[in-house]
Amino acid sequence: MAQACAEYLAAGANRHPSAADWDVLSGLLAYGADRNVALWQPQNETSKGVYALLSGHTDVVNAIKFVPESPGLLLSGSVDKTVKIWRKDPTSEQYICTQTLSDHQNSINCIGVSSRSPKIFVTGSADSMVKVWALDDQNVASLQQTITITPRFFPLSLALSNLAGAPNSYVLAVAGTKDIIQLYIRDSTKTPDFKLQAILSGHEGWIRSLEFTQESFDPKSDLILASASQDKYIRLWRIHQGKELPTAAAAADPSLGAFLPGKSLSNKAHRFKADDLDFSATFEALLLGHEDWIYSTRWRAVGGKLQLLSASADNSLAIWEPDEATGVWITVARMGEISAEKGSTTATGSTGGFWTGLWSPSGETVVCLGRTGCWRLWDHDLAADRWVQGVGISGHTQSVTGIAWSKGGDYLLSTSSDQTTRLHAKWKRDDLVSWHEMARPQIHGYDLNCIDSLGASKFVSGADEKLLRVFNEPKAVANMLRTLCGFSGSHVEDMPDAANMPVLGLSNKAIEAVDDDQEIAPQGNPKDRNALDPASIVRKSTLSLDHPPLEDQLSRHTLWPEIEKLYGHGYEISALAASHDGSLVATACKATSIDHAVIRIFETEHWHEMKPPLMAHSLTVARLRFSSDDRFLLSVGRDRQWAVFQRDEEEKEAGGKDESQKSTTYKLAESNPKGHSRMILDAAWAPMSGTVTAFATAGRDKQVKIWAREEASTGAGGYVCKATIAEDAPVTAVDFMNVCLADGARTYLAVGAEVGRVRIYCVDVKQAFSVAELEVEYQSPYPYSSKAITQLAWKPTGTSGEKAEGMEMEMELAVASEDSSLRVYSINPSSSSGSLIESRTC
Repeated sequence: MAQACAEYLAAGANRHPSAADWDVLSGLLAYGADRNVALWQPQNETSKGVYALLSGHTDVVNAIKFVPESPGLLLSGSVDKTVKIWRKDPTSEQYICTQTLSDHQNSINCIGVSSRSPKIFVTGSADSMVKVWALDDQNVASLQQTITITPRFFPLSLALSNLAGAPNSYVLAVAGTKDIIQLYIRDSTKTPDFKLQAILSGHEGWIRSLEFTQESFDPKSDLILASASQDKYIRLWRIHQGKELPTAAAAADPSLGAFLPGKSLSNKAHRFKADDLDFSATFEALLLGHEDWIYSTRWRAVGGKLQLLSASADNSLAIWEPDEATGVWITVARMGEISAEKGSTTATGSTGGFWTGLWSPSGETVVCLGRTGCWRLWDHDLAADRWVQGVGISGHTQSVTGIAWSKGGDYLLSTSSDQTTRLHAKWKRDDLVSWHEMARPQIHGYDLNCIDSLGASKFVSGADEKLLRVFNEPKAVANMLRTLCGFSGSHVEDMPDAANMPVLGLSNKAIEAVDDDQEIAPQGNPKDRNALDPASIVRKSTLSLDHPPLEDQLSRHTLWPEIEKLYGHGYEISALAASHDGSLVATACKATSIDHAVIRIFETEHWHEMKPPLMAHSLTVARLRFSSDDRFLLSVGRDRQWAVFQRDEEEKEAGGKDESQKSTTYKLAESNPKGHSRMILDAAWAPMSGTVTAFATAGRDKQVKIWAREEASTGAGGYVCKATIAEDAPVTAVDFMNVCLADGARTYLAVGAEVGRVRIYCVDVKQAFSVAELEVEYQSPYPYSSKAITQLAWKPTGTSGEKAEGMEMEMELAVASEDSSLRVYSINPSSSSGSLIESRTC
């Protein structure tokens, strides 16, 4: 049985204030990543980033909460109208789903738990209902009560707590798409149900976050409720036990109303009873300082005083505490991006702000979630009393549409519908090796569809536009990769220093790095189309790093300059392939007619198109692949046919040196209009074995077909279907390893399906064409994607034969999926014969 280990899991976080939580007991951070739940240990030095992706939900995950005082119990709520309970298995240490609650009628937006009572939680949904659940001793949930919110609004935030002095009674705060907070009370002496007892008004926008804390460690101390709103303010409310009201706090000074827009501050007391005790809810303080919507607030008690962490759309994370002398709440630390440095483009400035901020269990680290799906992390430096940014994690936030290894396998490029291209590589330090996003070469204005690498330091990508763009690695990124990852690009001295993006453009321009002490002259005309964003100026030391670049650097200083645009297509680019020697690029676009379903080939020396374009298909070409020796070009399409084009050898010889442009024309050698009974979505060439050339095609008809022919046979001989692999779902991706195994006949074929499953087959590509599935054991109970696989790519390895034995130890498979995840698995076949299960042949 083969062992598969997840070397790298990258998935961007969902932009929802409730979609993440940091467990106090285990130090584990869980967040929603599309329809998966990602698990990460931010404070573990040996951490490889996300170590597990839990799949089970059928739509985007909006809310995540760990149950306090219950080790290894996690709740997740999704747009699929369900709440799932995940429990950590004590033997395997893996989280598995133990219960699914599907009582809500609409998407789940928030989950509330009580910090001192692990047996109760509440869920809020867009059906305008809040449901109260109880957990029994086996942690099985049962519905206790359904609260229909009136006046009707959608709950966006819930906070639950025991009442001070009445431990069996609870207060539940509910807020959302109205400017009020509703307080529900469960009086343990009278009824098991929550009843509406007070409505707190004062905010002037939707309320995005609520959280209770106790004022001190005394169990009878007052409760403080923080509420954060889209009106840019945080309000604090006090729930006090006793008939007399608490003394008005300094911040509630009525004279402050003069400086506030809208209503003046009201200090109305809302009274209610529980356990025969009197309680009051009063306004306590107003916190001003953010310039945009506030998405989240989190409490932390430190040494007898409270601190509040807030995350806002103004790209800042603020820590608040009361001033010791006056009691007024002030900002003691602010992290994030300073307004002046935001950058004037939505591409490089992270407009969209910070969606959620979290304290670590110790309070020495804070993290926040940005627009690009990345986690930023700051550690508190006690000696200097300041917050220092550390290495977070990142990932795509939409479907990963294309992946490509560099020709030497040093790094992996991925491109996505989130309009970014990202470069991933291994950070090697001492004994540790971990994967990270090392550069973001392209930040675009169109969804990106496909990518391929050209040599060691160039790549070409295609998007939902009619042209392709070619990029060259800048010197700053090449030097950083050499320092951190131990590999070097070719011709580093000839590379441009860096790149940035004009304010109103889509083309990355090459720029020169400036010295660290050089003054930057102010821009002349700010409306100039080619004006540079002052924040993206690269100084020579910008990327001289001893750790992977941080999010600000990724989004600004690791762009690659664009060196060429390739025109000719009439619709959005659908497929591209670069030849193995880097001399040619074949491209295709979306098409509904034979005129547009052509394949255009560009040579990379002068970037001219080689006429005429290749014609064979009548609908969109889904995939293009060059054979390992570049003699053949394979295309498959939605018209259910495959076509093989052969390099025209005669013209190459006749052309001589003067007409080298004509030397590499391709002509249609063979096509099969009925290759599959449904559209063909992917194809891959098998490594050359003797005189046999073979390739695999993957279809929506749930089949993978392997076609082969003898080199000697020409004309009528043609390609014949030698084997058919039947899958249980439409097949969306296939890829062969680029070398044969030690016996020179067999190789591995990876097959990805629309349901997210990946299977690996051992295929004899020399004679028998026998196919045997490789039984693979994964360490995680949820190894597969939760949506369709978009592309599979084996890491290129050395030539077959000489490295065959060592090669098996280095098999790495990259998997791209529509669920926004990028996975790299290292696969170790313990024994090639013993790990094969049933053999299938055509």
